[in-house]
Amino acid sequence: MKLRSSNKIETNRWELEIEIEPDVFSKEVDKVYNRQKGKITVPGFRKGKAPRAFIEKFYGEGVFYEDAINALYPKALEDAAKVAGIELVDDKIDFETVKMGKEDGFIFKVKVTVMPEVSVENYKGIEIKKVEAEKVTDKDVEAEIEKARNKASRLVNCEDGEAEMGDITNINFEGFVDGEKFEGGTADDVTLELGSGQFIPGFEEQIAGHKIGDEFDVKVTFPESYHVPTLAGKEAVFKTKLNKIQKKELPEVNDEFVKDISEFDTLDEYKKDIKEKIEHSKKHVAEDKAENEMIEKFIELVKADIPEALIRNKTKDLIRDFEYRLQPQGIALKDYIKYTGITEEKLNEQFKPQAEKHVKLDLGLRKVAELEKVEVTDGEIEEEYKKIAEGYRLKPEQVKNFVRKEDITADIKKRKVLEIIRKARVEK
Repeated sequence: MKLRSSNKIETNRWELEIEIEPDVFSKEVDKVYNRQKGKITVPGFRKGKAPRAFIEKFYGEGVFYEDAINALYPKALEDAAKVAGIELVDDKIDFETVKMGKEDGFIFKVKVTVMPEVSVENYKGIEIKKVEAEKVTDKDVEAEIEKARNKASRLVNCEDGEAEMGDITNINFEGFVDGEKFEGGTADDVTLELGSGQFIPGFEEQIAGHKIGDEFDVKVTFPESYHVPTLAGKEAVFKTKLNKIQKKELPEVNDEFVKDISEFDTLDEYKKDIKEKIEHSKKHVAEDKAENEMIEKFIELVKADIPEALIRNKTKDLIRDFEYRLQPQGIALKDYIKYTGITEEKLNEQFKPQAEKHVKLDLGLRKVAELEKVEVTDGEIEEEYKKIAEGYRLKPEQVKNFVRKEDITADIKKRKVLEIIRKARVEK
């Protein structure tokens, strides 16, 4: 490969003229011919037996050129970009053939989008508000103990009496809007904890006060933001039957309870451990708040004319991540779009501001890594591969098959840069 010329033609756009030498091009054409000759038919010859000269005469001299170009082009473009000292953005590339043939090799021009020039000033000494961790109160500790009590509770069937908030009920229901049953509004043997907020607002409260065997109407209004547009804001009636009531029997909080649910012997020891864990959690919340403020202020310092392609690609990444988060809930992205009534265009608009921040942060961290001459050792890279491997229960060599060394290096550099910025920040 030979880079014949490289010129900046506009902001973040370059034109490269690249030559693949005749001998390299010819060798690749030979490879294509040898791969394909057995599939080619030429009149007067058995399939796969026609000499190359006859094939090229019959189908044209350039019959093998396209496949040869497809094989050589990616590496040639990558190498040319390195020689030109530019980093390509994955975006539409304008391509033009200049010359092509046995004598000329393959000469072509491309217009490409490149990473923007970035400047970051005053990234050391970023001022943030000093964030103190919230103090742990007795109520915080009692709330955790109450969660443990509920987890250790047992359910007792209630044959008499009325359902109360906090009870576990079993119900059948049929939903009607404007007197018509609607899809998804009917179910039997549904377990519902009253007060859990599992159902439409107002539904669970209307179960309370009824006895086993009671049949009654529950009247509610679907929220305006309900995920099924045809039901949003509509009044509904659910014909309901109460099948079963169970009450929680909570254990008494004492040393025996503590022994049953933890590694501690006394309630005091247990409370002390809970308090320490809450303190640790609140400390992390405070640290995260400070970190987020620091990052937001760092992003403001990043100056760059960012190619739309970078933001578009990051937006796609974020939507893809969102799609993965929906999957454990059994929701496909296309169904989410359908039920919420949102368009793909609107979905892109929602994620775009977040994508812009991600891109600016990434560009800023890369620039500071360059300014600070941040280096990553082979040992650090290997250690990172080990961590990833442990997380996926794989061997490091397996991880190397799907995680590029360049990506690992970039991630480590970013962490190092954040530590530089973090150590230099000023809390007031």
